[in-house]
Amino acid sequence: MAPFGRALRRLRQLRGMKQSHLADLLGVTQSTVSRWERGDLELSAAQRLAVQRLLEARPDPAQDAALKRLVETSTQKVHLVCDRTHRLLAVSPARFADWRRPAAELIGTCMLVYATPEILAAEATLDARGWYEDRQGSLRIATGTNAELPIRPGTALWERIALADGSMGRLVTTLA
Repeated sequence: MAPFGRALRRLRQLRGMKQSHLADLLGVTQSTVSRWERGDLELSAAQRLAVQRLLEARPDPAQDAALKRLVETSTQKVHLVCDRTHRLLAVSPARFADWRRPAAELIGTCMLVYATPEILAAEATLDARGWYEDRQGSLRIATGTNAELPIRPGTALWERIALADGSMGRLVTTLA
């Protein structure tokens, strides 16, 4: 099973959604969803985007209000993203002060476009580490440098956190 197929299956199951229901929502057959999940069939870019929109983390479920509040009031440099899509869900004042952009400008956007080569290299190892199968719940990574959305060389901690809608979030904390 391909990594995206595994993730698709897991997210669908966490939502309590049958393959046939997801197929109906996407305008495909149940067997197409089954083949995607097995990795026998690739999704088009449009289909992948539609699946991500249907299954991605949502930033405002009532049960996640406390987590969001903790992130947004933390004195540490921390932010929360959807673990699958990397969309920014919450950010601390210390983090967005470094970024020198209003938090509202970035909330809901995919942060992976700002990743340094070191962050992308760590991201590329997650499947082999069992990250998406919950075999590893946290990981220390080197961050490297990025001037566009300032990232300084150092160490960050990634922690997987289950969100109320069944999807996973990633809490990113600067350690040094």
